[in-house]
Amino acid sequence: MRLLVRSWNLYHGRTHPQSGTLHLEQMVRLVTADAPDVVALQEVPMWAVRSLDDWSGMAASWAQAMPSAAGPFARFVTGLDPERFRSSVSGQANALLVNPHLDAGRHRRIVLNPEVSRVDVFRGAQRRVCQALELEADGGRILLANLHASNEPGGEQARKEIDRATAFLSGPDPCILCGDFNLRRHPVAGFSEPIDGIDQILARGLTVDHGPAAWPEERRRVNGAVLSDHTPVEAVIASTS
Repeated sequence: MRLLVRSWNLYHGRTHPQSGTLHLEQMVRLVTADAPDVVALQEVPMWAVRSLDDWSGMAASWAQAMPSAAGPFARFVTGLDPERFRSSVSGQANALLVNPHLDAGRHRRIVLNPEVSRVDVFRGAQRRVCQALELEADGGRILLANLHASNEPGGEQARKEIDRATAFLSGPDPCILCGDFNLRRHPVAGFSEPIDGIDQILARGLTVDHGPAAWPEERRRVNGAVLSDHTPVEAVIASTS
């Protein structure tokens, strides 16, 4: 068994440098165009989560990190001024996309910063989450996980959140951990070595055949615009048997 795995922080569909246009659907279609096995996404606005299946041709499982303040009007409001109206208006989620040839089972999530209260969220604070999805492939089970850690000076909060995610994912099953760690080259005990960046694909109990490697910028440049302030990362992961 070999799996092509990708991870991308979509930046709510914005470009870098920011412009007045959202490209979210285009970004999802781009990262899934060649039918990878699994894709982990971060910073997905809540208005888009129910469209991910159609845009990607894959099965989407998502975990809300922040509710939308604008409800059904969020897409319209953020479209008016993407530079000004961000997650506080559109909400935010993590998502896992799975190729239909794989069987997806139980989906779970954990809040990585439980000290953030509902009142804090109402005031604009973000909850950080890790989601985990069980996959059946070639008669074996793999745990696929996706996290987005806090971006704060010093990185201590992100370290705590990654430790909570690691405890959440503990167990005998092989695991693929993707996401935006907001820490450069941060190692996770029991997993493969990180690359020099904050966006990672790590494996436990599996072999990394290729990568992880970041896409060249040209691959996410469309009509002169660079999609997202993050670049997709991809790896080929294989079973050890």
